[in-house]
Amino acid sequence: MRPLIHPSIDDVTIEGILHALADPVRAAIYAELAVRDGVATCSAFTHVVDREIPKSTLSQHFRALREAGLIRSERAGVEMRSTTRCKEIEQRFPGLIPSIMKAYAIENAGKSQSTKRKAAKKRARSTAS
Repeated sequence: MRPLIHPSIDDVTIEGILHALADPVRAAIYAELAVRDGVATCSAFTHVVDREIPKSTLSQHFRALREAGLIRSERAGVEMRSTTRCKEIEQRFPGLIPSIMKAYAIENAGKSQSTKRKAAKKRARSTAS
């Protein structure tokens, strides 16, 4: 089994963080981990962003988050347990993660409203027909 790579906090870069969180699935995973403020297994994220995520794809997303320095993972039998490194990142880049998570929440609220409006328009058109 390959060892897990966890960069030193001094090696974590803003570019790496932004790249890792640019993917909507990884952003959703990280946001959920940050809210939990504890340990979570990869299998808890098989349904993210309103779709099923295969385990192999989840592994790749967690690896990207880990290599960017956003999470710390450890093997526990057949499970992989992950936690955020929010406190460490906050010390290195004050305000970065809360700003990103706030923007993520605002964007998701906008997408949710847009989806509701589209569904309402579709219902109205089908009723009018």
